[in-house]
Amino acid sequence: MTEEWTTPLIKLTDIKKTYIMGKVPVNALRGMDLAISDGEMVAIMGPSGSGKTTLLNVIGLLDAPSVGSYRLQGEEVGKLPDRRRSQLRNKCFGFVFQVYNLLPRLTALENVMIPLIYGGVKKRERRPRAQAALEAVGLADRMKHRPSELSGGEQQRVAIARALVNEPSVILADEPTGNLDSKSGAAIIDLLQQLHHERKVTVVMVTHDPNIAARAERIIRLHDGQVANG
Repeated sequence: MTEEWTTPLIKLTDIKKTYIMGKVPVNALRGMDLAISDGEMVAIMGPSGSGKTTLLNVIGLLDAPSVGSYRLQGEEVGKLPDRRRSQLRNKCFGFVFQVYNLLPRLTALENVMIPLIYGGVKKRERRPRAQAALEAVGLADRMKHRPSELSGGEQQRVAIARALVNEPSVILADEPTGNLDSKSGAAIIDLLQQLHHERKVTVVMVTHDPNIAARAERIIRLHDGQVANG
């Protein structure tokens, strides 16, 4: 019986990323090879300076690799011009950060509508889509509240709704529980797992917490800018 092979959603081959700090080159990624399948939920772990956030930024097209091949859904995207990378980023990825990055003067609903504005979604469609995203994360009754009126866990749920509103293929989460207490953090991971299972969204999250990482289907460990295992 022949085994069926499918193209990975995300495939990195010999990815290197070098930053110049002053006059000193810093090698953040040193020949990264990695494949992530459509619908996976993976955790990325490693010590400080191992390249976790740089890897997430390269995957999310926030940063371009210095060397190597990055194929997204089979398309080479590592060397695309900025405008095309921006278009793909808005279409394919939703971002959740440790710092919620909510605009303080806007309501939860208005914060979630921001990606729709940048994505060119028609005005009449923005509100219902943002409302549906907030309902999906359990905040139907908090839509008109500003960030200062929400708990940390609720603010992170708003951030997840904002990440979901454009219906991305991939959610990239960088320490999504880092600013939360253990109970709120567990609730956020519950939510990401639920969205992963119900919507078949690929989730790639950076975490330092082994209990959080254990909730993923696969753990990728980095060391000195390379995959150590996973």
